[in-house]
Formats: sequence, C-alpha cells, structure tokens
Amino acid sequence: MKITIDGQVLEINEGTTIKEACESIGVEIPNLCFDEDLKNEGACRLCVVEVEKAKNLLPSCVTMVTDGMVVHTESEKVLNARRTVLELLLANHPNDCMTCDKTGRCRLQDYFYRYDIKKSGFEGERREIPIDDSHPFIIRDLNKCILCGKCIRICDELETSAINYIVRGFYTKVGTFDDDGLKYSSCVSCGNCLDVCPTAALMPKSAQGKGRPWELTSVDTTCPYCGVGCTLRVHLNKNKDIAYVDSPKTSVNQGYLCIKGRFGLDFVKSPDRLKKPLIRKNGDFVEVSWDEALSFITDRLKTIKDKYGPDSIGGLASAKCTNEENYIFQKFMRTAIGTNNVDHCARLCHAPSVAGLGAAFGSGAMTNSIEEIEYADCIMAIGTNTTETHPVISIRVKKALKRHGAKLIVIDPRKTEMAEMADIWLRPVPGTNVALLNGIMNAIIEEGLAKHAFIGERTEGFDEFKESVKKYTPEVVSKITGVSPEDIRRAALVYAKAEKASILYTMGVTQHITGTDGVMSIANLAMLTGNVGRPSTGVNPLRGQNNVQGACDMGALPDVYSGYQKVTDEAARSKFERAWGVKLSERPGQTVTEMINAAYEGKIKALYIMGENPVLSEADAGHVEEALKNLDLLVVQDIFMSETAELADVVLPAASFAEKDGTFTNTERRVQRVRRFLDTPAEVKADWQIINDLSMLMGYPMNYSSPMDIMEEIRSLTPSYAGITYDRLEKGGLQWPCPSLEHPGTKYLHDGKFTRGKGKFNPIEYREAAEPTDREYPYILTTGRMLYHFHTGTMTRRVDGLNKIAPSGYLEISYEDAGNVGISDGDNLRVTSRRGSVVLRAKVTERVMPGVVYMNFHFKEAAANKLTIAAVDPVSKIPQYKECAVKLEKI
Repeated sequence: MKITIDGQVLEINEGTTIKEACESIGVEIPNLCFDEDLKNEGACRLCVVEVEKAKNLLPSCVTMVTDGMVVHTESEKVLNARRTVLELLLANHPNDCMTCDKTGRCRLQDYFYRYDIKKSGFEGERREIPIDDSHPFIIRDLNKCILCGKCIRICDELETSAINYIVRGFYTKVGTFDDDGLKYSSCVSCGNCLDVCPTAALMPKSAQGKGRPWELTSVDTTCPYCGVGCTLRVHLNKNKDIAYVDSPKTSVNQGYLCIKGRFGLDFVKSPDRLKKPLIRKNGDFVEVSWDEALSFITDRLKTIKDKYGPDSIGGLASAKCTNEENYIFQKFMRTAIGTNNVDHCARLCHAPSVAGLGAAFGSGAMTNSIEEIEYADCIMAIGTNTTETHPVISIRVKKALKRHGAKLIVIDPRKTEMAEMADIWLRPVPGTNVALLNGIMNAIIEEGLAKHAFIGERTEGFDEFKESVKKYTPEVVSKITGVSPEDIRRAALVYAKAEKASILYTMGVTQHITGTDGVMSIANLAMLTGNVGRPSTGVNPLRGQNNVQGACDMGALPDVYSGYQKVTDEAARSKFERAWGVKLSERPGQTVTEMINAAYEGKIKALYIMGENPVLSEADAGHVEEALKNLDLLVVQDIFMSETAELADVVLPAASFAEKDGTFTNTERRVQRVRRFLDTPAEVKADWQIINDLSMLMGYPMNYSSPMDIMEEIRSLTPSYAGITYDRLEKGGLQWPCPSLEHPGTKYLHDGKFTRGKGKFNPIEYREAAEPTDREYPYILTTGRMLYHFHTGTMTRRVDGLNKIAPSGYLEISYEDAGNVGISDGDNLRVTSRRGSVVLRAKVTERVMPGVVYMNFHFKEAAANKLTIAAVDPVSKIPQYKECAVKLEKI
C-alpha cells in the first residue's frame, strides 16, 4: 500500500504501524512508553502524529497504516501536543537534573531539551513518595516515575508480575503487592526493568556517584555464569569501578539479563582474591615468587613422572576458563606430561549428552539455537528448572507461550515455576525418566503418530527400538513413575502432533546412573516424531556453565582432542603429533571420577586443577577430600582460596574473566569474545600464561604471545572452528560448525543428514537407581541450583547483595512429610546419608512430593555433596547426584 509521510510517498506492507513506517525512512518519532519487544499501549502520547482526515492526533506506535494515509510528524498541531504532554510531566517531576545519576541518558530530559521545555505551565499539588531502597541492587524513586508502564509490562510479559499500577487518579503509582518494598515482593532481581525505564525512577544502586555517561567507558564481554552466553556491556568510571551493567539488544540474550549477570560481578574485586603464589611449607601456606612456585611444580611433576610414569598424573581443566586456556591445558597434559588424564566438570553435568547424543546423532551438542525456542509449537522441558538455572532462556519459553500459543510439557519431580506455567506437568518419582519416556513413545506409536517417512529416510534401528518399548504401556509406566496413564497419553499426543516440537533438558536427565540412557531416550523421542534437523525443533541440552561447551570442544576430555577427534583414531592422533611435534598416547585417559578414585588408591600421584572445586562439586565429598590428601602433589590454579585450594601443596593466583581476553562457547555452540575490562592484579597471571610458562620449564616450549595466537592454532586443527577468527568475532558470535572463513555459522544441526549419517534408535531399558530408600533412610534426596547462586558459590557468595537475598541453603520437605515427623518451617535439621551429614534449616513447601527432599549445593556450610552417592553411569561416568537415600533429624 502507498502512504505519504511528511511529503514523501512510500510503499508499506500491511500490518505496519505509523511509527515503523516513519522510522523506515529515517524519521524519528519521540516516545516514552514504546519498546520494540513489548506489547505496546500508546500510553505516553508523545508519539502522536497528524493524519489527514482523522478527527484527532493518533498514537503512531499502535496505529496501523492504511492505503492512501497522509501523515505529518512535525506539524504545529503535533508539536504543541508533544509540548503539552511534556509540560504535564514536568509539573509533577523533580527538577534535580544537575545531581541526578540518569543525566545524560534520561529520555525525558532529552525531550525537554529537544522541545525547549524550561518550565511547566501547569502548577498544583506534587507527589511526594518515599524512596524505596530496600532492595540490595535497585533503588526506586517513584517521584521520577512518569507512569509509562514499561517496567510493569516487561515484568508481566517476561518475568514474575511483581509490580503493577496501584491506587488511582492523581495518586496512581507503580507498586508491589501490598505496596511493600521491592525486596519483599516476588521480584527476581533481573533488573530488566532498569533498562526500559526512561527516567531515574528505577536505577542500579551501583551507579550512584560513579560518574556521568560521558565520563564512563564501556566494554562488551560475555557473562561468566551459566551457558546462555549473555553479552554484558560493562560501564566503568575512570577508577575502573563498575557503574552498571546492561546488554545490547542485538545480543543472543536480546538485551535481557538475570540477577547474576547484571549484579553479580563484584567478586572480581573481592579482598579474598588470591594475589601471590603460595607453597605449603611446614603445614602452612607461604607467599613465594612465580619462579619459585613454577620451579617447585616442575621438579615435583618431573620426579613423579620419572618414577611412576605420565599416567600417574592427572589434570582438571575448567568450564569457567576460556577456550584458549582449556585448549592449552589439555595440550600441556598430552605433550609436556604425556597423558590423556584430562577432564573437567562436564563430567558432572553433560557427559551423558556428549555420549548419548553422540551415539544417536553423531554430535553431543545442542541441536538448535536459543532464539528458535520462541517459535516452537510445543516445548518439552525435562529435568530443567529453566527459570532459575537459565533465566534468559526461560524468557524465550515465556514468549513462546504468551505470544505464539505454544504448549509446554514439563517433566520434573519438583513443582518449579516451569511446572506452574505448564499445560501438562508430569511429576515422576526421581530416577524414572527412562520409563516415562518409553511410555510416552509407546503411546505415540500406538496412536499412529510416528513419522514413518522421516524414520525410514533418516534413521536406522527403528524395528528393534519399537519392539523394546512395547511393554512400556502407560499403565505399566504409571506404576513405576507415579504419573497417571492419562497424563502420559496426553503429553504424548501434544508433543507428537506439534509441527515444531523442541526438547529442553538439563541435570534432571543426566545426573543419574542412567544419564546416558535418558539422553538416548530423548533422542529416540525426537527421531520418532521427526523433530530433528528443522528450525525450532531438536534436542537441546542447556549447558550449566559459561564455557562447559567450549571446554568439551577444546578436548578437555580424556578420550578426544579438540573438535571431538578421538585419541584412539590413528589419523587424528598423527595430525596432532605432527602439529605438536611429540609422540602422543593412544590410550584414553581417566575421567575425573576415576582420577579421584585412583588418587584414593594411590595410583594417581599428582593432580593439577585449574579453576575447579571438586571438594564441593564432586559426589561423596568426604571421599574426595581423603583422595586429594593422599596425593604426592596437588596444584590448584584459581582466583580464590577454594575449599580444594585449601588442601593444595601449591596455589597459583589466576586472572578472572574480567582481566583477560579470549572466547567462550555458549550452550548453542556460539563462540563469543571475552574482553578484558579490568587490569590484572600485579602478581596475578592469566591461566593461559601460567600454563605457557610452566610448559616451558617442563621442556615443551609453547611460546604463545596472546589468546589470539592460541585460537589460530585451534582453528588450524579443529574443523568445526576453522572459520572462526577474532576479526570475525568482533562483528558477533559464530556458531560451529563453521568450517571456512566464508561460512556464516550453523544455526541448527542435522539439516537433511545426521552428523553420523543416519540417526540411530537405541533400545533403552529402565533401570532402578543405585541407592533405594529403606526404613533407616526413608527419603530420596535430590539436589540442584537456585537462581541467586552459582555452582560451588566461589564467585556468587562473594557478592554482598546476592548473600543478602539468599544467605544460606535449606532443605525442601513436603507438608505431608513435615507434619508426619513434627517439622516446622525454619526448624534446624540434620540430614544424614550413608556417607555423611549436614545441618540446615527446613523449608516446608508443596514444591516437593512426599518421600522426596531437596537441597541446593552452593553452600559449603551445608554441602549437599557430603551426602550424595558416587555411583556412576557406566558409559559417561557421571555420578548419581539426583537421588540418594537420607534420614532427617530435628535438632
């Protein structure tokens, strides 16, 4: 259709707003309540335009164009209306621009300047609302609120509906339920409202007094927490103090952040940071020079290697370090030491994904992209508490439900926020995922909903698989899982009938002795319905740490080099031997769980640990501690004196993510830049520099001068990274496989063909958990994360605001169980398993089912892994974190 804007005729598609049409030709329309990612209401009336033949001025952000429309954006009538709106706002707005921290980035102030508003022509009563500073990170000054409603909309549409308009008329304001402080509301502290607020009504406390916008510098980097890979734009003053953190709209996270990414970076300046190398002498740590520390390590490693052989030494790389650092670490272990004994914490989270999806599809990575989740017709979330563990991905889920009408199926023993949002919530007994998935697939086959064309063309092994699930009828499965046959069939129909169905899963699937079986069962379900190799479908393991995907990609695993090239493959091994100039071991190394046991038995004599904390993260922590104490040499390289570092012979101070350059690879295989924004403390070195220097002393010179040098070597040896360079990453992240400099990256995998050729159905039988309950230990303990802390708490528990919100752990127990044993909310409990006991407070809740209790693993004072069992999946060697038997005692 044709319309005319300020005399310019243009062709516009139907369904376009006047505002969009104007901006398509460079005509800016002022606005205070508009946001391109929210439902718009036309509330501020600053965007009004004059349309010929219309009776009134029209709000351009919500008015659609019509054929022949003639629009005037700057007529006298329009300008007068905008000035009137601004004067009305000024009549009830503080005039403290000279001292306001928003000055220079306040849109209201900008429009006052643009339209020459020096004072208001309207006088009368002014609101005086007490400032709310109850929240540890956010300050609310509602005297500066213009009631645009953007904070309400973003919270309602994408978060928890913690705020809304309250009161009416002149006294209308944005408030919480019962008008309490923000701290006492259901606010999850994401701070996304800060980004949309056009004034200083909502401000980060950290920005107060840190400087004006023109006095700040900004650096884009990648978040050091979960695997979403959010872009952080860090704003710093001249003293390198962080004023505030936000994110560009063009990022993988669409500009949204969670509490940890936005407010959780203070740990980098914690006084607890390690500042100098330490050697244990006569039982105590003593500060030493780098030369002494590295010489000591070199001498001990050489002695152990000469006496016991290279396989008596093991190394743990880190999902918190960069790709470049993980690559150089595994190279160091394989060249300077001569062993494949290298692993990292992927063993404890998504090793079953690497094994299971590798067996079924040929690749163990997330098949599709984060943005595609929003456009799925059905989302099946299995064992994932997405709103707490991957909050920004949960925004995509909420958009799918609220904006596109998707159906959500949640499989989880706990009543999480995801379960509350679900159209269908299946609540199985912990450890019965395989049986439940077999029951769902049985129902799909019985209903004639299997995609036989896809199965015949793209897969193999279907007949044997089909025979294996015959006995798993919904009625049989119901007796195993506790889920009704009707709900099993209902979930099967919703998933199978969807045109585009996406599966999300995390530790609730993998952290079992049947973790690999669970992953292969999920792969079976996706192939059965043809939901692989297309947009908004797939099998999507959500990675738990910032670079756990990258650490795997880089070969920080005992059986593969970078790019998952097998150490047992002679051609791959020969390629790396030529590139590295050494003879490499063809024997796969030990996993972290195997290395810990070998250390306990005296077979592993030395461990080099970079950025991991196994004393808290490994199952059966007491056994781990004993094993580490049995070593001849323990070296820990970290940013803090972790619980593991406290046991070390040598502790090396490493740079944080804020003090170095490099790359992380997020959960969707997207490689992104990490950029230094703080100076490295004087006696601290980046992890890659430490390994580089140590390797030289060990007789294997590496001679890298920068992370870019390391990335050039990575891409020369790793086909999936061959097209990834720092220059290209300056323009944005790239998703592997990216095999050439011309390749744009790969949004979704297995398009037309699986990585292994044909997808493989694997018949999977249900097996019971390793440790059933009994009369002495009558409860199943399951573990997981909370929103406000991360992993073993090494970083988040050094952020004051996070500790104020979540100062300690707790044990969730059902109302029924609490009533039966006389436990009240807040009581102190001793929780005991066959391996140890901890004390923490009770949280009586409906979130867990009778017979099941739950606790977080972030808190060393109540370390969940003192209780968990070290029984492992026979394929991936992951421990069974998600169920062990415990008893409770009120104290």
